[in-house]
Amino acid sequence: MTEPARIRNFCIIAHIDHGKSTLSDRLIQKAKIIDDRLFQNQILDNMDIERERGITIKSQAVTIPYTGQDGVVYQLNFVDTPGHVDFTYEVSRAISSCEGALLLVDATQGVEAQTLSNMYLALEHNLEIIPVINKIDMPAADIPAAKHQIDHDLGLDSDGALLVSAKQGLGIDELFEAIITRIPAPSGKASNPLSALIFDCHYDAYRGVVVHLRVMEGTLRKGMTVRFMNNDSEYIVETVGVFKIVLVEQDELSAGEVGYIIAGIKTVSDVRVGDTVTSAERPCAAPLPGFREVKPVVFSSIYPVDTNDYDELRSAMDKLKLNDASLVFEKDSSVALGFGFRCGFLGLLHLEVVQERLEREFNQSIIFTAPSVRYRLTLKNGEERYCDNPADYPDEGRIEGVEEPYIRAAIITPTGYLGSIMTLCLEKRGVQTNMTYLDEKRVEVVYDMPLSEVLFDFYDRLKSISRGYASFDYDITEFKPTELAKLDILLNGKPVDALAQLVFKGNAYDRARKVCARLSEEIPRQQFKIPIQGAIGSQIIARETINAVRKDVLAKCYGGDISRKRKLLEKQKEGKKRMKMVGEVELPQSAFLAVLKTKEE
Repeated sequence: MTEPARIRNFCIIAHIDHGKSTLSDRLIQKAKIIDDRLFQNQILDNMDIERERGITIKSQAVTIPYTGQDGVVYQLNFVDTPGHVDFTYEVSRAISSCEGALLLVDATQGVEAQTLSNMYLALEHNLEIIPVINKIDMPAADIPAAKHQIDHDLGLDSDGALLVSAKQGLGIDELFEAIITRIPAPSGKASNPLSALIFDCHYDAYRGVVVHLRVMEGTLRKGMTVRFMNNDSEYIVETVGVFKIVLVEQDELSAGEVGYIIAGIKTVSDVRVGDTVTSAERPCAAPLPGFREVKPVVFSSIYPVDTNDYDELRSAMDKLKLNDASLVFEKDSSVALGFGFRCGFLGLLHLEVVQERLEREFNQSIIFTAPSVRYRLTLKNGEERYCDNPADYPDEGRIEGVEEPYIRAAIITPTGYLGSIMTLCLEKRGVQTNMTYLDEKRVEVVYDMPLSEVLFDFYDRLKSISRGYASFDYDITEFKPTELAKLDILLNGKPVDALAQLVFKGNAYDRARKVCARLSEEIPRQQFKIPIQGAIGSQIIARETINAVRKDVLAKCYGGDISRKRKLLEKQKEGKKRMKMVGEVELPQSAFLAVLKTKEE
């Protein structure tokens, strides 16, 4: 048991690519909790997809020992968090289990949009914030400018900012000392009734659910009976331990410590992130305040390629939900694709990550439908309802009005790219509400724009226009009236419900044209002509035709009368017509994926 006075809990927060995972590597190496032979860069990023993309998706907790200059051995529990706006929920959960935060600022880039929003998250939880200026070894590093931005943009004291190079390992000793002296120790007592906050989980095929928790009060021991307060389920604790890259068993966890328990939990739905774990014999008075409910903003349906795999997909979704608390899903069905799930995501990157994790970690072959946002409809009978699925969209005649969700988008950019970014925002139906020059080189612009416009290619285009220098952060604000249309895609005259989309009327023609063009490239040619049509109601607004594969019936006619040739062609034409009436068009999986990627490439 470690005394609370010798424990420090903190997280590392920053904008994308400001060096959080690299700093974690240096802290871990300094503590020597892993053999140098086994060490690899971004050691806490343990998913293939994180390594390939060079981003952190999951917050990872780790416990390291540190001997201070006063000779006392301290236990440091820290969490490396993601930087992308789609994974803010991961950051908020990590912050809830800490007393302090290291706020990283890149010396070459300065303060960016996500730096600000993560700092506000930390302030909401009354965390002690230590500003850290990273990448001081880079030739482009501008330390005075970074200090000015910490004072001016963040309102923190730049005199207390620490200068480090996570890559070179410069300033790490000073950082360790600052963590011990500036971050407060946890306030809980080991003698109080047990209360522990679940901040994450993962599923182990051999041991069931592994619950990650922070003990706020009391002591958690092997063999004791614990109660999950959300649903009053009780379990006997089989294993208690801490995270030292691998899971390391201990006899107990006391107030202030961060670790895990394994209690033979086979029912995945019993565990909820944000729930309170207490002792069954001596429970605490009230559950701890959990995390705010996550609000998904992008909706898409997932279907198994083979309908017989539905049960496997459901099991995979349950296990993934354990590890990704921001995933929301419910049952769904489609005429074209059978049974599946309607899922809510925090953004398009989140959707891509879930898709890749289902395919890699659970070996699922799946199809996603085109993403959509949640609209608010007012019907003529006065009823108000929400709709995110084109299949649930009522007839135009029943609708009084439609409202769509808007976001407040804050973009921080070097002044040289301002004109191009304003053009992009106008194209996406954005309305500028504010513009602030942060200094001579940087400007912050704030736009109100529809969330649906940001879904597809806004982020990619923003990065390419600004050569990666502009940063983007958004908050959902309100619903505003819009003109919405349901775009149906007809294949051989039959609507395919899985390809239907809800679109802004002004963009419907372009969108339909792109979808039809993409499908015409992806669908293989048949023995008959296939028309691909985009329609709003009964009006066709776009069309592409896939020509038939023709057999050369004239091959045997060399020379001779033209009427003989014509007779053969007419006979073939009749056969094609009959074939078209009974012909079914098989849609390959790539066709569904092509519709998702309808942006110009």
